[in-house]
Amino acid sequence: MRNVSLPDSLMRNQTLQEDGMEFGTIEREIYVEASPEIVFEVVSSPGHLKEWWPDDARYEPAPGSTGEIVFGDPDAGGGVVGFTVVDARPPRTFSFRWTHPVGEVAAEGNSLLVTFDLTPSGGGTLLKMTETGFREMGWEAAVLEQQYKEHITGWDFFLPRLAPYVATLEARS
Repeated sequence: MRNVSLPDSLMRNQTLQEDGMEFGTIEREIYVEASPEIVFEVVSSPGHLKEWWPDDARYEPAPGSTGEIVFGDPDAGGGVVGFTVVDARPPRTFSFRWTHPVGEVAAEGNSLLVTFDLTPSGGGTLLKMTETGFREMGWEAAVLEQQYKEHITGWDFFLPRLAPYVATLEARS
């Protein structure tokens, strides 16, 4: 059976950030019983990404590549979000920027940076996800708090889907 858990230290960190109204960084860790090579493919490849996170993903997993991820049906109120790969160093790190305004190049100050750092651990991989850039977006306090909390809710829903998806890949091989 695959093990997915959020360490208590991260849950405390989240509570301190929310209580202190900092809303700057979201961090989550999960343990996946698969090699870093497999986990890297699952967090970087559009074909795998759409199995546990967005409904569709269109980009090349190479630094500088731009594309989009899709949540729901865009014709029925879903969203298409710009996506720019920042770093891809198999099997250790994959990062991207997203949420930047349409027509603008993703950069610090107009987008959020998501980084997946992968570390071998026992027979599997410790995946650390960090999302930063909330305060740098220039949002008013209420919007900042809303966006931050929506992203916490999203990551807390989607990240636990990653390990069970990897388990299906492991079962097929």
